[in-house]
Amino acid sequence: MTAVSETPAPVPEALGSAALAADLDAADFRSEPLRRLWGEEADDALARGMREPILRAVAGDSGVLATLGRLLVLGIPQPRAAVAEALPRLGVDGLVALGLSTADAEIVTPAALLRPQSFVDAEGVGEWWIASDLDEVALDGALPADHVLGVGGASRTLAETIVPIEVDRALDLGTGCGIQALLVARRARTVIATDISSRALAYAELNARLNGVSNIEFRQGSMFEPVAGEAFDLIVSNPPFVITPRVDGVPAYEYRDGGLVGDALVEQFVRTAPAFLTSGGIAQLLGNWESRGGVAGLARLDAWVPGDLDLWVIEREQLTPLGYAELWIRDGGTTPRDPGFTPLLTAWLDDFAARGVTSVGFGYVLIRRPSTGSGAPTGSGPSTGSGTQAAGCTPVRRKERVSQPVSNVGAALATGLAAHDLLAGGVPATLVTAADVTEARHLLPGNDDPSVIELHQGGGFARTLNVDPALAAFVGACDGELTVGQIVAALADLFEVPLADLWTELEPRIRALVFDGFLVPGE
Repeated sequence: MTAVSETPAPVPEALGSAALAADLDAADFRSEPLRRLWGEEADDALARGMREPILRAVAGDSGVLATLGRLLVLGIPQPRAAVAEALPRLGVDGLVALGLSTADAEIVTPAALLRPQSFVDAEGVGEWWIASDLDEVALDGALPADHVLGVGGASRTLAETIVPIEVDRALDLGTGCGIQALLVARRARTVIATDISSRALAYAELNARLNGVSNIEFRQGSMFEPVAGEAFDLIVSNPPFVITPRVDGVPAYEYRDGGLVGDALVEQFVRTAPAFLTSGGIAQLLGNWESRGGVAGLARLDAWVPGDLDLWVIEREQLTPLGYAELWIRDGGTTPRDPGFTPLLTAWLDDFAARGVTSVGFGYVLIRRPSTGSGAPTGSGPSTGSGTQAAGCTPVRRKERVSQPVSNVGAALATGLAAHDLLAGGVPATLVTAADVTEARHLLPGNDDPSVIELHQGGGFARTLNVDPALAAFVGACDGELTVGQIVAALADLFEVPLADLWTELEPRIRALVFDGFLVPGE
């Protein structure tokens, strides 16, 4: 077992947190000023684990921002006098009292990192100060088992996938440093943030205080135990989903390892979360799932969620057992050059082989409890403009692999769910082509008829669809001037086919275009 942290957890004391925030604000301790101070290339190098370019860029700079950058961003001890000048309200003793450093008569030694973290959501652009444990670069070695991670790639990924909805009560399960709770708190009246780690909760509470966020309640406990009997409109989680061998000699890190075998922790979350959702409530998480015993991971995940619930899974990547093992061994700070690498790799591969695992998927999971509200609105058919109630009340059960770059995923998920609900009443009377949709036509030399017609989506899941001339013509005519029925009737005349036959062919494909956001309801 990897040793625990030698430094104590931070102390989220209110007055000290406020004084620190005031000092950081006065120093303009934010992403862009720091990036300008040491340059874009050096800033980008830090994200790859190299701090030497920053040290070279600020060598000899004794200014306040440079001092705070070395101390809090890089985790490098600084002269006590320089730190006292940089933090005039808090002082060195105050920084020590918060548990963020130790100090003697000459030197202040950081016990944590504190970095600005910018974000963009439906409310606009903002930035927070996020404290976390010293990373492997600052420690110059492997991470302690109780390490509290800062804002990493998984945190940013989950943040981008959260549906941007206003809610009364939200839950951030496994809050870590608290970044998801802070994001959700912008659109929720109350957020409950839980974690099994008291150290993580201390960092999360400190970060809330530093950023003036007061609508988050912190509770310690495993999985859903701290919120037994409660219900939430939104549950988000970046749980400790990493699949780790449960054998001696393999470190278990609290921030990533849930202590269960294989993907059992993700299964437990997916099976349990629906009981804690309000009517219409949504649960979202990141996770891994194994393909094993001849059953694909997405199929196994589907079986964990009752058929009367909405389930939308986006698998972003698949790794072989070897690729997965190497990824997470390196994440813990052990490289192939280290003598401990091969024993760890052997343990991982043996663990996968014992369960017959052939690959591990990673992606986003969204579960929604059906709303008990009123029925869906009535849509329109192709000929009369007032269609019948569709058999669209069936839940969303979508499991897909999306490998292309994506953007605004949370908004795309929200749009898809809203479209699904709308389509329960039939295809809307009027549709408009979404603003980010473009069309590409591929023609063979000398041929006026395209051999391939593609619709491209600029945002969201950035989908590309091959369509035939009839569907392309329909999309091209969706400018809000004509109803769906009028467009299909005109196309039936143009292509000289029976209206009913053309509608039978087009209707499910039009529904798919609405669900995927290529077409949106007209005014």
